[in-house]
Amino acid sequence: MSTTTARFTLDPAFTVGEVNPRLFGSFVEHLGRCVYTGIFEPDHPAADEAGIRTDVLDLVRELGVTAIRYPGGNFVSGYKWEDSVGPAEDRPRRLDLAWHSLETNRFGLSEYIDFLRKVGPQAEPMMAINLGTRGVAEALELQEYANHPSGTALSDLRAAHGDKDPFGIRMWCLGNEMDGPWQTGHKTAEEYGRLAAETARAMRQIDPGVELVACGSSGQSMPTFAEWEATVLKETYDLVDHVSLHAYYEPHEGDIDSFLASAVDMESFIDNVVATCDHVGARLKSKKKINLSFDEWNVWYLSRWEQHAEAHDPADWPEAPRLLEDNYSVLDAVVFGSLLIALLRHADRVTVACLAQLVNVIAPIMTEPGGPAWRQTTFFPFAQASRFGRGQVLDVRVDSPTYETEKYGETDLLHATAVRADDGTVTVFAVNRSRTEPLPLEVALSGLDLTSVTEHSALADTDPDARNTLDDPERVTPHPVEDTTLTDGTLTAVLEPLSWNVIRLA
Repeated sequence: MSTTTARFTLDPAFTVGEVNPRLFGSFVEHLGRCVYTGIFEPDHPAADEAGIRTDVLDLVRELGVTAIRYPGGNFVSGYKWEDSVGPAEDRPRRLDLAWHSLETNRFGLSEYIDFLRKVGPQAEPMMAINLGTRGVAEALELQEYANHPSGTALSDLRAAHGDKDPFGIRMWCLGNEMDGPWQTGHKTAEEYGRLAAETARAMRQIDPGVELVACGSSGQSMPTFAEWEATVLKETYDLVDHVSLHAYYEPHEGDIDSFLASAVDMESFIDNVVATCDHVGARLKSKKKINLSFDEWNVWYLSRWEQHAEAHDPADWPEAPRLLEDNYSVLDAVVFGSLLIALLRHADRVTVACLAQLVNVIAPIMTEPGGPAWRQTTFFPFAQASRFGRGQVLDVRVDSPTYETEKYGETDLLHATAVRADDGTVTVFAVNRSRTEPLPLEVALSGLDLTSVTEHSALADTDPDARNTLDDPERVTPHPVEDTTLTDGTLTAVLEPLSWNVIRLA
């Protein structure tokens, strides 16, 4: 590894695009303890009258999430929305095939909307529809129940259940990961494309203004990748607004250097889906652009889940078991921050993104039943990006020292982007991928009326495996960095080894 300086130039004439607030979305699935003893725990000392944990609400607000996708995920492909409405004591208990659990339905559609309203006006519903075991008719019934004002059987049923006002759900996901053989009701691209088109066409008959997300590939490594998108979009191009992407990253066989470069894969995934969408648009001679909904992304130790799934007792259907409760390290948080940078660098086409998930399940927020809630290491990059990453993304092209990775070849040590807010202030988000060496950084500022560094914070630690736990919930937090300067139009900083950095300029 070289320790020479990394450089780039910022100029307001060269931008990527405006950040859509939905880029800072999240995801609540009926999986493990995300809902039960996560956001919803009626017997908890901090629960409100509806059973929502107010300590979790406070952290969700601090995190700054916007659109919240619900109720899945794999869970949605066996979901009966009717089970989740009406008096909670009358709701049926069901087997959830996706996560081999027992679903009580005590938390349902009305509780989800209530939770969003308590988070605040920035929290927008993003409802997934079951196109695995159900179809057009059930989608229309859910849409009518949720959104029609009054005077029909289902809108009046909603009112009878205590929700006089419509839920106003604008954004709908047409199924989940339908390309995946693990998905209940898995379909070929042709089968799914036709069903998605039929559903979209019917939903637009109720409301032409709905925003619809078609299922893209569950990952770039899927054998049907790109061909799936092309086939689905051939059927749905004029009917949908977004195509979905899902990606999760973990280190393999001790290959930490490739793990640190995970965003290389994420950026290529985005570029390839954009190219596929635009190719279909060109073939159809359409001027419309399909945007991207990266509605599942995170660091996830998936191999651990696969080992657990193989070992479980097929006769055991537990209620809200502890599943996928990854405890994130500083290393994980730096990779996580790099994934956020990748999303921001493509803000012109990635207009929705949902961190999967919000509480307990591969999540930035953890809880203990009856006990406290706390922030994981990944909480901080997300909260900072959501707070300071609003505005125009500036085009950042780095000249960086490089290092070798097994998966991605020669890779930049610096991964960075910058966002210019409406008031002219600029925030630089930067990751140093070197595990051992600090990285000097010089940024030339052209045409920007900036004179001072108001803050440089870093998430880094001498122990890359340091993490926040129930017993030590504040072991890792961002710390201030001294000696970062802005002189004569040049920002000069040193990025600590293995660090996520936020540098704010005014």
